[in-house]
Amino acid sequence: MNWRLGIPIGLLGRIFTILLLTVVIEFGASTYLYERSSNFSVREDEARRLAEHLVIARKLIDERPAPDRPALAEELTTDRYDVSWSPDTPTREKFAPALDQTSRQIVTWEPSLAGSDMRLRLSSPGRNAAVLGELRLSDGSWLLFRTRGLVESWDLAAGRIMLAMVPAAAFLLLGGLLIRRALSPIRLLARATEKVGSGDRIAVPEAGTSEVRQLVRAFNTMQHRIHDLIEDRTQALAAVGHDLRTPLARVQLRAEAIRDEPAREAISRDVAEMDGIVASLLAFLGGEDDPERPTRSDVAVMAATTIDHAQDLGADALYEGPDHLEANIRPTSLRRALVNLVDNALQYGTTVRLSVTSHTDTIRIRVEDNGPGILEDHMDKVLRPFTRLDTARRRNTKGLGLGLAIVARAVEREDGSLTLSNLPERGLRVEIVLPHRI
Repeated sequence: MNWRLGIPIGLLGRIFTILLLTVVIEFGASTYLYERSSNFSVREDEARRLAEHLVIARKLIDERPAPDRPALAEELTTDRYDVSWSPDTPTREKFAPALDQTSRQIVTWEPSLAGSDMRLRLSSPGRNAAVLGELRLSDGSWLLFRTRGLVESWDLAAGRIMLAMVPAAAFLLLGGLLIRRALSPIRLLARATEKVGSGDRIAVPEAGTSEVRQLVRAFNTMQHRIHDLIEDRTQALAAVGHDLRTPLARVQLRAEAIRDEPAREAISRDVAEMDGIVASLLAFLGGEDDPERPTRSDVAVMAATTIDHAQDLGADALYEGPDHLEANIRPTSLRRALVNLVDNALQYGTTVRLSVTSHTDTIRIRVEDNGPGILEDHMDKVLRPFTRLDTARRRNTKGLGLGLAIVARAVEREDGSLTLSNLPERGLRVEIVLPHRI
């Protein structure tokens, strides 16, 4: 079924809509047929009066000469019966509902009308329906008549409609509850799917129809396999990273004993780069299962301290913002993100400016540099792990291309947003917006 209403409708909504349409159509069709059948019911007492009136009118008009018959027919007309005379055979409407059963009943009551070829039909079905008819006289002319009040009219009052809608509404409510209960395992499955790979394992109970149970069982199996793979990868790489630090420390100690200063400095730079690679790898792998919980911390002091450290190393760094700004954050994760951003800015530029502003519901952190910037179509790409943009950034840098990926993960854990944009003059701006949880 193709839905083009512009409104997103879930599986439950579609099934409920189908039930609603089915019940409404069934109710409407039944009501229409009931109304038609009710309107066609003829009152027996009025039919008997019509039979008596037709016998008298037929006898009186049949005895008069043709010129006097129209006037006599007019005299026989009452507020309930219209009588007229026609020398020619009347034209009968093709689509007017015939009342053959009533005609036969009238002939049964008045056998004298048996040879008159009497026909009855209904005009304008509905509340204002009337009965039209004609019968043949002895000379072949015709007596035409019309009567009102013969058809039993039924009014579909609002109360009657509401009464008929009660079982339909009860059926819809019961059907909706049953469908909702049947779809509850799928809702649990959808919520569990959103958390796959986030470090949490949610065992979805196997319930529902056989197809749903099979789907849930397959999902639980897949979830265990994915988490096992992630844990094995994390443990293996983390073990390698930790093991590498021991020989790196030994290499650094031995480098200190080298008297050739250029060689010693080259080895120290290589060791520092390898140590940076290991540190970024461990930080990235540890973020998935990081047990750190939000605590009340001073974001402004954290940012200012990061800039102070960069200034101590001789960098052209500037902090702009308040002296204190407390909020509930994960301090270790956010501090690592700020350090990565400042280091990243100094690697690709010569100056860095870190600013912190507080708003009613948010905290805005900006890190700006004067580097080459990033191409617009590569903004999303640089947030992926192990990504380097050689055309926009120098290759002789530390790490594995995990700096911005670690920042993105830290911001995501704080339920914040991370945006990258090029400055109008030159450089890159990284903006973090965090919810201001006090």
